[in-house]
Amino acid sequence: MTHPAPRPAGASAGAPTTLGGAANEAAGATAGGPPLGAAPGGGVPPARRSAAAADAPRRSSYERFRAPQDGRATALHAGAWWLWALGLATAASRTTNPLVLGLIVGVAGFVVAARRTDAPWARSYGAFLKLGLFVIGLRLLFSMLLGSPIPGTHVLFVLPEVPLPAWAQGIRFGGRVTAEQLVFAFYDGAKLAALLVCVGAANALANPARLLKSLPAALYEAGVAVVVAMTFAPNMVADVVRLRTARRLRGRPTGGVKAVLQIGLPVLEGALERSVAVAASMDARGYGRTAQVPPAVRHTTTVLTLGGLLGMCAGTYGLLAAQGAAYGLPVLGVGVVLALAGLRLGGRRSVRTRYRPDRWGARAWLVAGSGAAVAGLLIHAGGVDPAGMHPGVVPLVAPSLPLWPAAAVLIGLLPAFVAPVPPKEASQ
Repeated sequence: MTHPAPRPAGASAGAPTTLGGAANEAAGATAGGPPLGAAPGGGVPPARRSAAAADAPRRSSYERFRAPQDGRATALHAGAWWLWALGLATAASRTTNPLVLGLIVGVAGFVVAARRTDAPWARSYGAFLKLGLFVIGLRLLFSMLLGSPIPGTHVLFVLPEVPLPAWAQGIRFGGRVTAEQLVFAFYDGAKLAALLVCVGAANALANPARLLKSLPAALYEAGVAVVVAMTFAPNMVADVVRLRTARRLRGRPTGGVKAVLQIGLPVLEGALERSVAVAASMDARGYGRTAQVPPAVRHTTTVLTLGGLLGMCAGTYGLLAAQGAAYGLPVLGVGVVLALAGLRLGGRRSVRTRYRPDRWGARAWLVAGSGAAVAGLLIHAGGVDPAGMHPGVVPLVAPSLPLWPAAAVLIGLLPAFVAPVPPKEASQ
């Protein structure tokens, strides 16, 4: 015989105990009726609803609208990073103002610091930054040694001049060095350094394997070859490190010609084994199979691809030239359209499937669009305010920062806020 649980002293007849209340609530839920102590409508009492709402963590507006964590489902398309970086590089090519160029480099560096991962390729930004500084120094050195066509009156020092034969007329080695020619060389080197930094930002942010996976079908063979080449070098370096560590643990020398020869043979053997394994896996997956297409399609593909590449070269030259922006952009657009059409037709020969293709979503459009907006606005600024975008060196004047082109460069910061957050940052 089951006895009811004793009721605590001071409890009213209608108030259930903890054990009895849980049993009554479970019985009421099983029977389909409202649990004991529930509101007349069958819901939770208003007092309990307000308490639960007060205890629940409130999400701020930043947490609701912040970028998602980087993963396979939310990963940004690698092509968006390259379009963003190429937009910044195009903007850098339209000015020699060191203040604007420094602002472009700062924008690229901020986005890289905010959205790069711990992957090996993400460390390439520092190497490109050092390469840019080296380019500036090399450009200044060449200007001092080989002279410059820029006339100048502020002579800084005079180098010993080497006499050259008559057939080298117009070329000098050494001589006087003016402030105007060094400033001009610095402006020119800073432009090239900014271009290299933008390319380094794309290398640090875009996964190269995923970028090659997104190549058109017509470039499938080239993409596979590049992927194999990119995976060959890191594996060889890892083998060298592993063998050197093993020799060090055994007390054997790791330096010298003899040690290099003893380490090189196992490394080459491992590389050969990996090459055979990769070739076998590619053959098992049907690599190299092509479909039969009509000759007219092949000829049309060749004409479109070559015409598109020539148009892209001519348009790029027009954008980089001083007075070619008027025809450079339309020619570049036509070339891109023709090249894409040729690649589309050329992809009919490739018989393959794509596993988990990367999606081009709204965030990819924002990232790529921010770079395109910066490029378009600075191309327009070069025609509206040429003095501000290209400060003069004769006479020597201090460069000034044009306000609205500088504000246009800040649009390039958008990927730092809309791109997916790397896992390391998201966990903090």
